[in-house]
Amino acid sequence: MRIPRIYSPGAIALNQEFALDDEAANHVGRVLRMPVGSALQLFNGDGYNYSAHISSSDKKRVLVIATAQLDNPVESPLKIHLGQGISRGDRMDFAIQKAVELGVTEITPLFTERCGVKLDGERLAKRNEQWQKIAISACEQSGRSIVPKVHPAISLDNWLAQHTKELKLTLHPWAKDTIKTLKPSTQIRLVIGPEGGFSEQEMARTTAAGFSGIQLGPRVLRTETAALTAISALQLQFGDLA
Repeated sequence: MRIPRIYSPGAIALNQEFALDDEAANHVGRVLRMPVGSALQLFNGDGYNYSAHISSSDKKRVLVIATAQLDNPVESPLKIHLGQGISRGDRMDFAIQKAVELGVTEITPLFTERCGVKLDGERLAKRNEQWQKIAISACEQSGRSIVPKVHPAISLDNWLAQHTKELKLTLHPWAKDTIKTLKPSTQIRLVIGPEGGFSEQEMARTTAAGFSGIQLGPRVLRTETAALTAISALQLQFGDLA
């Protein structure tokens, strides 16, 4: 039986009883209904796994004791910062979830001309919080112990203006180059448009910012499929996908 992996923010001290936060306690106590003595695997984003067990549990809280810190060498040698155009419905959630499962290290949601989503103020803050929770959940599922940062959503132009030494790539269905033609790199900044793709003016600005266009084949992919496919291909070419 697989031992549940639970995210526990904050430092984890060995052989000391501490309480899981409310969200983790609810999942362990009410959803999974795990009794006292049950084994858990905790992680807090520091790159390690922690063997633990439930020492006490009631309706209000779950106490655990971590007994060992374990190396967890699952991170890809390829560092990918994904700039993802915000799309409607659950497409954005799907793209973030799968990007994390595939090993990206950072994600920045981007407002673009065709994103079609109006978010600001409290609604935007709540959506960013939701996207970070999706990233954490994807780490729990995929076995990662370093949680990718989902940055606050910004405009495409603000993201393009950020100084970086990463290899800059943007997907374009009519680009001449493919991932197979790229020179090897360990740091990549990948930008993907929303539903409907980038406008011609946005494509011109990505080029002006040093981004090289690449294509994934003869078929035009939906935005969430494009993210999944591009990251998989990059990990296969330069990362750790077999």
